[in-house]
Amino acid sequence: MTILDPTAGGASAGHPDAQGYDPAKRSGWDSHPPRMGFFTDTSICIGCKACEVACKEWNSVPEDGLNLLGMSYDNTGSLGASTWRHVAFIEQPKQLGHQEPGLDELPVGPSSIPEVNAEVAAAVQQLPDPTRMGTAPVDLGLPMPAPPGANGSADGRSEFRWLMSSDVCKHCTHAGCLDVCPTGALFRTEFGTVVVQQDICNGCGYCVPACPYGVIDKREEDGRAFKCTLCYDRISDGQMPACAQACPTQSIQYGPVDELRERAATRLEQLQGAGISDAQLYGESPDDGVGGAGAMFLLLDKPEVYGFPPDPVVPTRDVAGLWKHAGVAGAALLVGVGLMFAGRKP
Repeated sequence: MTILDPTAGGASAGHPDAQGYDPAKRSGWDSHPPRMGFFTDTSICIGCKACEVACKEWNSVPEDGLNLLGMSYDNTGSLGASTWRHVAFIEQPKQLGHQEPGLDELPVGPSSIPEVNAEVAAAVQQLPDPTRMGTAPVDLGLPMPAPPGANGSADGRSEFRWLMSSDVCKHCTHAGCLDVCPTGALFRTEFGTVVVQQDICNGCGYCVPACPYGVIDKREEDGRAFKCTLCYDRISDGQMPACAQACPTQSIQYGPVDELRERAATRLEQLQGAGISDAQLYGESPDDGVGGAGAMFLLLDKPEVYGFPPDPVVPTRDVAGLWKHAGVAGAALLVGVGLMFAGRKP
């Protein structure tokens, strides 16, 4: 599969987002390609974990535990130093409903890559009824007397559904981890992403509590911090990140952030128009507490259900104000001390 090279052409003037904020330029990249990121459409995630495996293989991320956590088929639990992609399995006593095929009879909406459009469209047309994708009863392999929809009717499925989502670093516009790093190990790339340089990291751990999403973590074996790099080496060479390349349903989409925001809004409108009222976007708004994320999600329930904070705020947001108040307090103290001594009798 090929992908358009984001470094080809048009990079001389910089690429601010639709709201005019350019995180790469603010970090010193005067000439750079468009800001790149992820859009994860959880409505078509099948929980295969191909993204987890591809991430580990390409980035040589070590094994992170093969334990049964009692959380459905989730054996990693959360993101961490050795888990840069995490597929969550949420079981809910709620009716599954219909899954719509997508935009223009494609599962995830039109792509900017013609080859992808052609490939997916051809696969969709092989289905008996392309307008009813995902509505046939499927044996989920659960310890139940019968699988959901055993009566043969998609409308008669049991009161049960699985929510699946592949979580990843959000590559925030205002990144707390980047703000607090004392060595420069964390830096903003020309693509607007945030990357850790392990050879500079001193293991101080300041970045860990600075992340409002709990993404970055220290690896116990050597004490250094690790997280998703959005495959900086691959995208610098015009390739797709390993997780997006491996995703069989195109649930994980990669591209310019502005284009992904538009695609996410269109997909949300489609799902809500189909009666899925709980569908909502997460991380796409530049007005949120991190200035908008470089990795956004379409969710089918509240963010808390997926383990996301409902109102993330970068911890360093109020630092400037705190210093201002501290300065005012210090000045007031000095004035008070001065008046005290001035009022003393000789």
